[in-house]
Amino acid sequence: MRFSGTYTALITPFRDGVIDVPAFQALIERQIAGGVDGIVPCGTTGESPTLDTDEHLEVIRLAVEFAADRCEVIAGSGANATAEAIELTEAAEQLGATGSLQVCPYYNKPSQQGLYLHFKAIAESTSLPIMLYSVPGRAMIEIAPETTARLAADFPNIVAIKEAGGSVDRINQLIQALPADFAILCGDDPLTLPFIACGACGLVSVASNLIPGVIARLVRACLNGSFDEALVIQKQYYPLMRGLMTLDVNPVPIKTAVALQGHCTADFRLPLAPMSADATARLTTLLESYNLLP
Repeated sequence: MRFSGTYTALITPFRDGVIDVPAFQALIERQIAGGVDGIVPCGTTGESPTLDTDEHLEVIRLAVEFAADRCEVIAGSGANATAEAIELTEAAEQLGATGSLQVCPYYNKPSQQGLYLHFKAIAESTSLPIMLYSVPGRAMIEIAPETTARLAADFPNIVAIKEAGGSVDRINQLIQALPADFAILCGDDPLTLPFIACGACGLVSVASNLIPGVIARLVRACLNGSFDEALVIQKQYYPLMRGLMTLDVNPVPIKTAVALQGHCTADFRLPLAPMSADATARLTTLLESYNLLP
């Protein structure tokens, strides 16, 4: 399996403190209608650190059920404890996920050898294709290109990396280090065009929760080499993509935006807090400028 195209890092809608199942189903239907290639439940955008184990697995189960084989389901089943990541990944495979997203362990700051051993243990526990997730802004360390290459060489089911370090040069480094069939996906919406121009083959998107059709069109244009078309889309939607990243910490702006459209409530679990009134007003103005509000 080769990951390619647009993958939505799904929000997890809550209502009265529990998972809002109808809102989650409707969200997935909008993604499929918008033409995304896959969905990613239980990632950063899905508030996975605040889900208990039963909820985590229920979100994955629901995603598989609602997708109904119409798109890939890449389950966020990583953790900063290797044993927990193995447990979640084995369960995700049993639930019917088509792949696993494995975040770089956060807080404990392992060495590159520790990272290698962590991902080795997970890869050996599952037959799912694995997408590594390097996000130094949250994990405080990155998965080095050399470590990624070592893992790709040693474990045939480690087949991709989501690169969310914000550096185009990292794509160049990864391209040099990795085999041609190893998939590199952008993890930052505003960097989609330059990342794909340098060799990435897709995007794990936050903004596609809100505008799946636009994001899928942007990625397709890039992958088809239609960079003039892609640049028009990038220029038009960059302020929105940027605003969803900077008005508050992810996933607060994107969930608030979807809530402002009336598709869910703006319920967050502590320690995430709702947007301030000022930030919400700025987000509302931004959405209005794109005619995205009812």
